[in-house]
Amino acid sequence: MVPATTSYKPGFLILILGILTMFAPFATDTYLAGFPEIAESLNCNSGDVQLSLSTFFFGLAIGQLFYGPVSDRIGRKIPLLTGILIYTLTSVGAPLSPNIEVFVGLRFLQGVGGCAGMIISRAIIRDLFDATQSARVLSLLMVLQALGPILAPILGGYILLITSWHGIFIFLVAVGVLSFAASILFIPETLPMSEREQNPLRSDMHVFLAFIRNRKFIIPTLAGAVGASSMFAFISGSPFVIMELYGVSPQHYGWLFGLNACGFIVSSIANRSLLKHFPPTRILIGGIVFACITSGLALAMANAEHLALLLIPLFCSLSMVPVVAANSVAVAMEQAGKHAGSGSSLIGVLQFGIAALISGLVSALHNGTSYPMLGIIFGVYLLAGVISMITAK
Repeated sequence: MVPATTSYKPGFLILILGILTMFAPFATDTYLAGFPEIAESLNCNSGDVQLSLSTFFFGLAIGQLFYGPVSDRIGRKIPLLTGILIYTLTSVGAPLSPNIEVFVGLRFLQGVGGCAGMIISRAIIRDLFDATQSARVLSLLMVLQALGPILAPILGGYILLITSWHGIFIFLVAVGVLSFAASILFIPETLPMSEREQNPLRSDMHVFLAFIRNRKFIIPTLAGAVGASSMFAFISGSPFVIMELYGVSPQHYGWLFGLNACGFIVSSIANRSLLKHFPPTRILIGGIVFACITSGLALAMANAEHLALLLIPLFCSLSMVPVVAANSVAVAMEQAGKHAGSGSSLIGVLQFGIAALISGLVSALHNGTSYPMLGIIFGVYLLAGVISMITAK
């Protein structure tokens, strides 16, 4: 618990933490509509721009290994402010990039910085609230996180109406500056000296290795990470498919992306109801089977004349991402015990590491058609199905 002498306003604090957890969707989903313009501006193709997503996700994965253990040892506030500062400075540099290589490198650093809000916000909540209160606060944060992927692409599309793609990064700079100021003024240091970890950082590596060797932890974790990577394949490939192949405007693309994100909310609500009647492993397998069928239908519609024929089965398959992710994490975390924080970090590393690989694969296979995106989405669901069947044994 935070020391009694520290004063803070819970409602305002939760709002700030919610904004910090939305750094990732802000940094990915707002600029998707600007892919064609970025490619033209930096004299490259859409596949090269897609690579900037992969490096961002890789940065998020690397950051998950760093911020949690460091904040356990030196406190929450300094690592949080450091991450926000990195995020803000790289948002300044990205639109000034002279070429795609510099842009991609800055996106990696932006991911490393943006990860701080995601990781440390959860730790701050754990410091300040008991178990029941934490569950309520985290539920509220989940609502805010769900709004990010809905609002960000719509906002990005309309920013492009009044300015160039550079304006999207100016918006990210503004978010970073305001978050930095709010964190200095209103977020207390919530980890007292007496409760800080004293063991060296290398001790955490032994915990991570134990999780990797634990079959009951690593198999559901991999199944969930592989299945959830379908969404990152869509994030990487959809700007080209929807806007360039089908001629949808950046503004309408944002609304379509937001509609897809609404499916996440519906499936999350349905998942909570199903868990009253079925175990997580069974729901996980059922969700993956449904996703395999619908993503297969979407692949069959790769050359459809009307975009709706492609998007309907595709959105149905992607709506299973929360079902796959939530239930795989629930099964894996049963093995975490007293090392729940380290287990959560490792899950995050694998999720974003595999996301980086999958979105990079979409970029590498870019051939001017929708087949790389749709084929990879179908393929990762099939692979997740094979892994989840091992989990069920």
